Amino acid sequence: MAQRKRATIREVAQATGLSPAAVSYALRGMQVSEETMQRVRQAAAELGYEADPIARALASGRTGMIGLLCGSLEDLWQQSLAVGIGRALRDKDRYALILDAAGDPARERTLALQLRDQRVDGLIVQPVDPAARFWADLADSLPVVAIGDALLHGHTAAEVVFDNRRGVTMALEYVRDKGHRHVAVLTPTRPSTPDRPADVHVIAEAERLGLDIDVRTAGQGLADSAEVATGLLTRPDRPTAVFCFSDSIAYGVYKAAGELGLSVPQDVAVMGYDDHPMSELLGLTTVNWDLDGIVRAAVKLVVAASDGKAHHRRIVQAPGLRERLSVQPPARR
Repeated sequence: MAQRKRATIREVAQATGLSPAAVSYALRGMQVSEETMQRVRQAAAELGYEADPIARALASGRTGMIGLLCGSLEDLWQQSLAVGIGRALRDKDRYALILDAAGDPARERTLALQLRDQRVDGLIVQPVDPAARFWADLADSLPVVAIGDALLHGHTAAEVVFDNRRGVTMALEYVRDKGHRHVAVLTPTRPSTPDRPADVHVIAEAERLGLDIDVRTAGQGLADSAEVATGLLTRPDRPTAVFCFSDSIAYGVYKAAGELGLSVPQDVAVMGYDDHPMSELLGLTTVNWDLDGIVRAAVKLVVAASDGKAHHRRIVQAPGLRERLSVQPPARR
């Protein structure tokens, strides 16, 4: 079956009695009346006209693509973030090009530079290494919106940052008030990026609260986090509570506890940090960061920045506590 030939802008012009230039303006919502815009778009739809994305990019200098570089898509919360941002960008007539840094700072750098070279109109990033030097050059070459942590060396177009100091304090005070003193902390941060704000705050707050903490690196994947949790929970002096810097890591603690014949929260208390929808089913106490609000803010800011309409903005996302059943006072041993 022969493929139908793409309708041209000249054919739309002939159908409406307008010039090709006027049709082009109408299709982009520029310099024409609402009535003309609607008439042109109706004719284009009837003829099956679709703008050639390559030609449009060459003419406008824009691709309509927004890069989304996720720290690790093994994290279920980041998966939900990517879905939300992708759908919200589509509603703004933009398309998301979603890439996964897999928790690796070197991979993050490579992918960020690839997105720049592919001429995305803007970049949304939840950084693995917010202190990396390459962000400075990258942010000078395209609009960057950071989610979670600010980029230390990058002049971003905007930031939707988490108030990690408040979130960490909220979590540690909660487990302390439940009677826990020996607390393990599982973080996805690697030894090569030790200066992430949340990890710095947890050490300072634990000292202030008089907690005995054991900080371990754990991947976002279920098998990896469960393996690290198994090592902690099989020690003779196992912690009475585990605070995880993502709910996905907390699910690994649940898996390890179940395989060891331990119960949550009777044998070990577990606390998460982002309130993925699955956590309500598990009864996981966690810190909520308002996923929908983050999506709306990030998309609004990156679209404005890619259109050249935004000045630098910093939105600080406040945490909320989701108290459920996974943190109870420690049992006597």
